[in-house]
Amino acid sequence: MARISDAIEAFLKELIKESKNQTVEIQRNELAKYFECAPSQINYVLMTRFDYSRGYYIESQRGGGGYIKIRQLIFSENENLYYFLIKEIGNSITKSDANRRIESLRERGIISLRESKLMRAAVDDAAIISPLNIKDEIRANILKNMVATLLG
Repeated sequence: MARISDAIEAFLKELIKESKNQTVEIQRNELAKYFECAPSQINYVLMTRFDYSRGYYIESQRGGGGYIKIRQLIFSENENLYYFLIKEIGNSITKSDANRRIESLRERGIISLRESKLMRAAVDDAAIISPLNIKDEIRANILKNMVATLLG
């Protein structure tokens, strides 16, 4: 299942990349036929890999001739991106959510592969040694400080 999800994600990202306005409009059933999968698989990919925290906005219209519009959010200045990330990170963030935000930064070319690896290492559970159950709060502070440093 992971392979088909990866293929659908890569396909959609390539379509977005090739579009003039960072937006692609697709029909869920047509895409499911193309990949020979159930429409629910398309929904799964959209919900888990094209959400707001990864820098995408999805519009959906159901019914005959319905469509899904995927728009990549574009930030004109690093300052806007910084405030977006700080709001999304909040006071606490799980390891998986932190990694998703880091991957989104890398995919957009805001940080390098090397920087993303360093950031992932810094927010990993193994790097956060705490006698209390506050790893997610510590992780959020680390991630916000790294983003502020990189974009500041």
